[in-house]
Amino acid sequence: MNALTLFLVLLGVLLNAGAQLLLKAGTNAIGQFEFSAANLAPVGCKLATQPFILGGIACYVVSVVIWILALSRVEVSIAYPMLSIGYVINALAAYLLFGEAVGPQRLVGIGVIIVGVFIVARS
Repeated sequence: MNALTLFLVLLGVLLNAGAQLLLKAGTNAIGQFEFSAANLAPVGCKLATQPFILGGIACYVVSVVIWILALSRVEVSIAYPMLSIGYVINALAAYLLFGEAVGPQRLVGIGVIIVGVFIVARS
């Protein structure tokens, strides 16, 4: 994998991870809600106008374009496992930004993911 391809893959992963974090920030700002026929329009309007939600959707759109560029340069069996890096990024960012728990068992899992991605990337 050359430097441009690696950059595209990692940029796609980072945009995807960023999208998740923005969506979480948006739902935190809105609060817990239920979709039902009665509140579909009010909740839909809140979601459609929440800046973090809109930012998350924008990150997803850009990440799809970047991902398509990456897939045109690398095998999907190599690129797709790299998405696991997003879990590592999100777990650490969620800990820092939202105070989510990252206990020992989760840290071991993150370590396994990192080792797995490294092995796949080297193949």
